[in-house]
Amino acid sequence: MRRLLRRLVVVAAVLCTASAAASDASAVPDTLAQRIAACTACHGEHGEGGDNGFNPRLAGKPAGYLVRQMQDFRRGLRHYDVMEYMVAPLTDEYMHEIAAYFAAQDVPYATHPVPSTTPAAMARGEQLATRGDPARGVPACMACHGTALTGVEPDIPGLVGLPYDYVSAQLGSWRTNTRSTVEPDCMATVVGRLTDADISAVSAWLAQRPVPADVHAAPAGSVTPPLRCGVLGASR
Repeated sequence: MRRLLRRLVVVAAVLCTASAAASDASAVPDTLAQRIAACTACHGEHGEGGDNGFNPRLAGKPAGYLVRQMQDFRRGLRHYDVMEYMVAPLTDEYMHEIAAYFAAQDVPYATHPVPSTTPAAMARGEQLATRGDPARGVPACMACHGTALTGVEPDIPGLVGLPYDYVSAQLGSWRTNTRSTVEPDCMATVVGRLTDADISAVSAWLAQRPVPADVHAAPAGSVTPPLRCGVLGASR
């Protein structure tokens, strides 16, 4: 009898736990905001960027660019364990839904510290961003990312408002083959022509550049790409 009573108590406890779990699950709202909680935990509630220099802003970025980055993580073209794990089970349809949400967000830009940089380095960074280095086959950042550096629809990201740490880390990632995209990958070509000092200089110049009043990406077709690039609409 005692054994039977103990078994009944255990069964009752299991049933109560299962019932509570089911109740909790049904209480979770089935909304996009809830389903992208894993994204906002690192990138901010509205994709405004994390509180460090490495979780970038997603808000306002062209949706095509955001979709491409998720696909690149899933394809193994970009490498970061957390992101690769998160996007592995996502369908393209769901990626487009997530991207559209963040692309539509309009929130203020945060300011980030810029490391101490010499005037010569800042001048070099400005040259690379605005005029490039034709002698070394390096196009200006503005030639692809728009004259305001706010990006170009449908899939070229803005560079303004990004932390120095993030920009320099991503340029370094192309050099170490931990970030790439579908061919032709023009950023890999460009970074291969930059020195370490160039990467630091252009990252610092971009990070200290004031955010313009209009941060929307420029219309599609508003730039003429200097290279055939996968991110510029070339055949996939």
